[in-house]
Amino acid sequence: MGALNSSFLLWFILFSFSAFLCLSAHEGSHTVEVSSLIPSTTCHSSNKGPRSKASLKVMHKYGPCFESNKDEVAVPNHIEILLQDQSRVNSIHSRISKNSGSSKFRDSQATTLPAKSALPLGSGNYVVSIGLGTPIRDLRLVFDTGSDLTWTQCEPCAGYCYNQVDPIFDPSKSTSYSSITCASPSCSLLDSATGCQPPCPSHTSQCVYHMKYGDRSNSTGYFSKERLTITPSNVLDDFLFGCGQDNQGHFKGIAGLLGLGRNRISIVQQAAQKYGQFFSYCLPSTPSSIGYLTFGNDNGGVSNNVKFTPLLTLSQHASFYGLGLTGISVGGQQLSIPMSVFSATGTIIDSGTVITRLPPMAYNELRTTFRKLMSGYPMTSSYSLLDTCYDFRKNNTVSIPKIGFLFGGLRVDLDPTGVFYMVSSSQTCLGFAGNNKTSNITIIGNTQQKRLEVVYDVVGGRIGFGPAGCS
Repeated sequence: MGALNSSFLLWFILFSFSAFLCLSAHEGSHTVEVSSLIPSTTCHSSNKGPRSKASLKVMHKYGPCFESNKDEVAVPNHIEILLQDQSRVNSIHSRISKNSGSSKFRDSQATTLPAKSALPLGSGNYVVSIGLGTPIRDLRLVFDTGSDLTWTQCEPCAGYCYNQVDPIFDPSKSTSYSSITCASPSCSLLDSATGCQPPCPSHTSQCVYHMKYGDRSNSTGYFSKERLTITPSNVLDDFLFGCGQDNQGHFKGIAGLLGLGRNRISIVQQAAQKYGQFFSYCLPSTPSSIGYLTFGNDNGGVSNNVKFTPLLTLSQHASFYGLGLTGISVGGQQLSIPMSVFSATGTIIDSGTVITRLPPMAYNELRTTFRKLMSGYPMTSSYSLLDTCYDFRKNNTVSIPKIGFLFGGLRVDLDPTGVFYMVSSSQTCLGFAGNNKTSNITIIGNTQQKRLEVVYDVVGGRIGFGPAGCS
C-alpha cells in the first residue's frame, strides 16, 4: 500500500508539473487563426470603441474602409511602405541627434525647442475625416503624433496640388476663414513647429509656412485661421492651420495632415481648454477594420483596463511623446537586456512609424528568443528590413509568443496582430527591426500599437495602454 501511495504521489507530482508547463506555455503565447492576420477586401465596422462624443473613426489609407478612387490613391507595395518608413525613422534620428550626442529625457512640463532638420513623414497610413470651414467641408487627413502643424491643400493651388480624394478646400467660399499677417504673434509660432522661420514675401503681408519632411515631401502655403469641426457638437473656432498652395510628395489621395504633437500649434495644444490636452486612439487590427481617435475624457471615455506609465519629454525635441522603456518580455519571460540599453537612447511612441525600432542589442535578444520559440514553423526569406519571416500557408492556426514592453513595474502585452507585419501568408515577418546605431532612439511604431487603447494625458504627465480597444 505504501509503494502504491508513493507511485500515486510521484504520478501526481509529474502530472501537476506537466500541467504547469502546459499552462505556462499557454500563458506565454497566443493561439490565433492565420486568416485573422490577413486583411479582408471588405470593410468591417465595429460598435466597440470609446463612449466620448468627440470621437473620429480611424481608417487605414490603403484599406477598403477608406473609400477612394484607386487612380488617386495608388496602393504602394510593402517594399515602398517600408522604404518610406525608413525615411521617417532616419528623419526622426536626425532631428533628435542634431546638436546633441545623446537622448536625454526630463519631465513632461517642458518647453518646445526648435528643430532645424527635416520633419518625419513616412507612409502616413492612418486617416481621420474632419470638417473645415463654414459651410463645412469634410477632409480626410493623416493623423500624426510626430508632427505639430495641421495643413490641407487649398485653392487656387498657386504652386501645385496633387490629386486627392476629397475636393480641395477653397478658403474663398468659407465665411469663417481668415489669414494671419507676418506681424501677428501667431506667425512667430511657426519657427519652433516647422523648423523654418516664416518668410514674409514682399508681395504680401500674409504669414507663409513651409514644411519639409524627411522623405523630401513638402508643403508651403499661408498660415491661417478657420473653424475646425471634429463632430457637430465639437467645434474649434480660430484654429491655426496651413492652407497649402504648393504641396508635393507622398501625400497622394489624402487632403493633408492633422498634427497631434506637443507644440503650441498642434490640435492637442490649441484645444487644451476644451479637452484638457487629453486624447486617445485605437489602431485597427488590419486595414479592413476601423479604429478611433478621441479628444477629451468625457463620459468615462477611457476603459478601466488602461494602465499608465509616466510621459517623458525629449530635451532635444519636446514635440515627441517619450516613454521610460526598461525591458522587453517574450513568451512571458523578461529578456536579458540591461536597462541601460534603453535609458541610454530614450524611447518615443509614434503613430506614424510603422515598424518598431530597437537598440541593436535589444533587437538581437528579441529575435533570438522569438526564433527559438517559433522553431516549429518554417522560416522563409527576409523581406526588406524584416529578417525573421515565416511561411504559414500550411497552418490554420499558429501559436505566437507573447511580446510585452516593460515600463518599470508595468508590462504592456502586444495584441497578437501587433507582433507580425504580414506581407502574405507565405511571408509573415516579426514586425521589429534593429537601429543602425546604438545611439539611435528607440521608436515604438504603429504595428505594435494595433488594438491597444493608447491614452495621452499630457497635463497628467502620463500615457496609458489598455488591451482590445477596437476591432
